[in-house]
Amino acid sequence: MPAYQIESDLLELIRLHYKRVEEEGPTLIQTILYDAADIEPTQDQLRITLAPLSSRHPTCAMEILCAALNQTNIVFPGTKLQMR
Repeated sequence: MPAYQIESDLLELIRLHYKRVEEEGPTLIQTILYDAADIEPTQDQLRITLAPLSSRHPTCAMEILCAALNQTNIVFPGTKLQMR
Protein backbone atom coordinates (compact mmCIF):
# COMPACT_ATOMS: atom_id res chain seq x y z
CA MET A 1 0.00 0.00 0.00
CA PRO A 2 2.78 2.54 0.78
CA ALA A 3 4.39 1.86 -2.63
CA TYR A 4 1.07 2.61 -4.38
CA GLN A 5 0.69 5.84 -2.39
CA ILE A 6 4.23 6.95 -3.24
CA GLU A 7 3.63 6.23 -6.94
CA SER A 8 0.38 8.22 -6.80
CA ASP A 9 2.13 11.15 -5.11
CA LEU A 10 4.91 11.16 -7.73
CA LEU A 11 2.33 11.07 -10.54
CA GLU A 12 0.62 14.13 -9.08
CA LEU A 13 3.92 16.03 -9.25
CA ILE A 14 4.12 15.56 -13.03
CA ARG A 15 0.40 15.52 -13.92
CA LEU A 16 0.33 19.10 -15.24
CA HIS A 17 3.47 18.60 -17.33
CA TYR A 18 2.96 15.12 -18.79
CA LYS A 19 -0.14 14.89 -20.96
CA ARG A 20 -0.20 11.08 -21.10
CA VAL A 21 0.10 10.62 -17.34
CA GLU A 22 -3.03 8.44 -17.17
CA GLU A 23 -1.80 6.02 -19.84
CA GLU A 24 1.97 6.11 -19.30
CA GLY A 25 2.49 7.63 -15.87
CA PRO A 26 2.92 4.49 -13.74
CA THR A 27 5.31 2.99 -16.27
CA LEU A 28 7.26 6.25 -16.43
CA ILE A 29 7.62 6.38 -12.63
CA GLN A 30 8.81 2.76 -12.56
CA THR A 31 11.30 3.48 -15.34
CA ILE A 32 12.67 6.48 -13.45
CA LEU A 33 13.03 4.50 -10.23
CA TYR A 34 14.89 1.69 -12.01
CA ASP A 35 17.06 4.04 -14.11
CA ALA A 36 20.82 4.17 -13.69
CA ALA A 37 22.08 6.83 -11.31
CA ASP A 38 25.22 8.21 -9.73
CA ILE A 39 25.16 8.88 -5.99
CA GLU A 40 27.59 11.39 -4.53
CA PRO A 41 27.60 12.21 -0.82
CA THR A 42 28.86 15.68 0.11
CA GLN A 43 29.17 17.45 3.45
CA ASP A 44 25.43 18.18 3.67
CA GLN A 45 23.81 16.57 0.61
CA LEU A 46 23.30 13.25 -1.06
CA ARG A 47 23.40 14.15 -4.76
CA ILE A 48 21.64 11.70 -7.04
CA THR A 49 22.19 12.16 -10.76
CA LEU A 50 19.87 10.16 -13.00
CA ALA A 51 20.77 9.11 -16.51
CA PRO A 52 18.59 10.53 -19.30
CA LEU A 53 15.73 8.30 -20.43
CA SER A 54 15.31 6.92 -23.94
CA SER A 55 13.55 10.00 -25.33
CA ARG A 56 13.28 13.70 -24.58
CA HIS A 57 9.64 13.84 -23.43
CA PRO A 58 10.01 11.34 -20.55
CA THR A 59 13.36 12.88 -19.65
CA CYS A 60 11.68 16.31 -19.34
CA ALA A 61 9.04 14.76 -17.06
CA MET A 62 11.84 13.25 -14.95
CA GLU A 63 13.54 16.65 -14.70
CA ILE A 64 10.29 18.25 -13.54
CA LEU A 65 9.81 15.49 -10.98
CA CYS A 66 13.37 15.94 -9.67
CA ALA A 67 12.91 19.71 -9.41
CA ALA A 68 9.69 19.23 -7.43
CA LEU A 69 11.36 16.69 -5.11
CA ASN A 70 14.32 19.02 -4.56
CA GLN A 71 11.91 21.63 -3.20
CA THR A 72 10.71 19.23 -0.49
CA ASN A 73 14.13 19.11 1.23
CA ILE A 74 13.94 15.37 1.85
CA VAL A 75 16.59 14.06 4.25
CA PHE A 76 18.07 10.62 3.62
CA PRO A 77 16.91 8.33 6.46
CA GLY A 78 19.43 7.90 9.27
CA THR A 79 21.51 10.91 8.18
CA LYS A 80 21.32 14.69 8.01
CA LEU A 81 22.01 14.66 4.25
CA GLN A 82 19.45 16.44 2.08
CA MET A 83 18.69 14.47 -1.06
CA ARG A 84 19.18 16.41 -4.30
